[in-house]
Amino acid sequence: MDTLESLRRKIGSAGELESVVRTMKAMAASGIGQYERAVAALRDYYRTVELGMIAYFRQEIHATAAGEKKKEKQKRVFAIVFGSDQGLVGQFNETMAEFVSAKLQSSGKITEIWTIGERVNDRLTDAGFPPVKTFPVPNSLGGITSLVGKILAEMEEVTGNESNEVFIFHNKPRERAGYEPSGNRLFPPDEKWKNEAEEKKWPANKQPQVVGGQEHTLAALVREYLFVSVYRACAESLACENAGRLEAMQRAEKNIDELMEELNHKYHRLRQSSIDEELFDVVSGFEALKKNRTANSKRGYY
Repeated sequence: MDTLESLRRKIGSAGELESVVRTMKAMAASGIGQYERAVAALRDYYRTVELGMIAYFRQEIHATAAGEKKKEKQKRVFAIVFGSDQGLVGQFNETMAEFVSAKLQSSGKITEIWTIGERVNDRLTDAGFPPVKTFPVPNSLGGITSLVGKILAEMEEVTGNESNEVFIFHNKPRERAGYEPSGNRLFPPDEKWKNEAEEKKWPANKQPQVVGGQEHTLAALVREYLFVSVYRACAESLACENAGRLEAMQRAEKNIDELMEELNHKYHRLRQSSIDEELFDVVSGFEALKKNRTANSKRGYY
């Protein structure tokens, strides 16, 4: 049975926990903002790299033919999956793992999975798709650059000069609120990318020319295209992770408020009951004393 002292301790613990939750809410909200700004800052650079690839394909080879040529050389298929290392993010990792599992099952390709985040790694392993490599999730914008550089360097190290196919999966912010899993093939560019590229107009009147050697130019463009695409996916994933944590903290704060309200009501009821008992004892003692005095007065003691 709860006592006044035990209820005081519970109310105090709930208050301390609420303070921690509020701090985590503020950190999550701040994280969302900085990663969204990073994604927005990449748009112009991504557009520049994309135009370079479009110019190359238009001048040297038709996009469809280029895709077919790449397919003949492909020897490894990579799937880069972004998740989280920490908890308190709702269904962030579970949703991602289910989405990736469904995509891999439907594709029927032998895929070498690389994950970013221990928790999504565990979920994919449980689903029957054990990753080959796992990288820690960066905790800052500066960490994203080093992570992406490491991923691409290790990919180049294991494949050498061989052509490979790269898919990327990550949680992506929705237009209004929340997030949803997203996945697409980064390289070779898929049909959707090629069709959109064909429809885009060159921003200048003169058509571009490829200089410095075709293979060298394409290799440089592909490296930058992969870098900016993986960087953007990582930043979007981190923004969604913080959004998931913010949502989880909001639910936790609501539950704590309800718990504190219940504890306070219980505390006040118990305190009032204790006061009533004390008053009843005082009144009972007074009545007993009064009766005793009346009896003694009748006997002539007073």
